[in-house]
Amino acid sequence: MKKIIGLTAILFAMSSATFAQENESNEHINVPAVVKTALYKKYPEAKKATWEKENGNYEANWGGKSGEDNSVQFTPSGNFIEIVNAISVNQLPPNVATYVKQHYNGAKITEAGKVTDAKGNLSYEAEIKGRDVIFDKDGNFVKSEK
Repeated sequence: MKKIIGLTAILFAMSSATFAQENESNEHINVPAVVKTALYKKYPEAKKATWEKENGNYEANWGGKSGEDNSVQFTPSGNFIEIVNAISVNQLPPNVATYVKQHYNGAKITEAGKVTDAKGNLSYEAEIKGRDVIFDKDGNFVKSEK
């Protein structure tokens, strides 16, 4: 019985440590001052942004009920990469629905966004089955990201 209790305690301690590490990596990101300054200069309304790290870059999210109506990415040196503004699914170009119907067996688009990169180029993002599917400004398929 002592072995079972000891084993249970060890497993609990290990899972608690793992949970703490995951929370620390997602909630307590050390965002460089240059990145925060770049965000607030470009988007002064983003004062209550939450931060994530994505592919080595910093992503700030703010606005709306979910706090993610706007999602902007900056490099570690503070260079703007892109902003994604949440839109309703029916605001996507018609070609997107056609593509999803043909290639995803009519799966539901759960989130949609209008993407504007640093050069002002427009594209669209549709979340389908947990992955982001990217379309150009006309709704033509570009790529799928995990």
